[in-house]
Amino acid sequence: MTERGTPRHTDVGAYALGLLEEGDRRAFETHLADCPACSAEADDLSGLRDLLVGLHPAPDTVGTEAAGHGSAGAGDAAGSADVASLLRRRGVAARRRRRGTAILGTAAGLALLACGAAVGAAAAGRGDGTVLTHDHQNLPADLLGWGETHEAANPRTGARGIVALERKAWGTHVALDLGDIRGPLTCRLVAVTRSGQRHVVTEWAVPPRGYGLPRSPDHLQVHGGTAVPRQDLGRFDVEVEGGGTLLSIPV
Repeated sequence: MTERGTPRHTDVGAYALGLLEEGDRRAFETHLADCPACSAEADDLSGLRDLLVGLHPAPDTVGTEAAGHGSAGAGDAAGSADVASLLRRRGVAARRRRRGTAILGTAAGLALLACGAAVGAAAAGRGDGTVLTHDHQNLPADLLGWGETHEAANPRTGARGIVALERKAWGTHVALDLGDIRGPLTCRLVAVTRSGQRHVVTEWAVPPRGYGLPRSPDHLQVHGGTAVPRQDLGRFDVEVEGGGTLLSIPV
């Protein structure tokens, strides 16, 4: 405490050890209510008083003999001050370690978020708008990136698209990227074999704004599968419900 009884920040160690006199203790508790730093430090040091019960400093026979009985109180006060100072330093160091850990954790989290955003942008971006997929794992974009691809355009309808193929033991995995189409439409992707047999792969709805247009630049990407082996496939047709073909892509 100061000479005028004003609480000092350094009193937190003495307060935690119960070394303050009654008046000083009450004044410091009032100080704690308005000082977040001391309040946090007091929380760090809470419970340490119980850990120190039964511990005593090693006796200093030379000092005792030289000072006599009258110096015992001063020695106890000095020892208590040393312990309080040590505890305060340890509390500050502990808080610094926690702050450092929190900063490192935040930095690592931001790095992971940035990495995820970059990977997502690389997988989804085509340079002309955000890719819309019907799968949370973005399988169409993956297959279109590394699969066997074929593309075509229809000057009459304006539609253009790319199909990507992957051979499977059960048949063929197929992904489609489609643009330059106007809605509203209901469409389906049909696998046509070399012998002319037709197998529906998947279907979807086209909203009024369409896909791959100046006011709606996003491309549609969908994927599905057919039991037809890759070597038996001849082409893929994008058909419109009610009749008509938007696009045919030979493979």
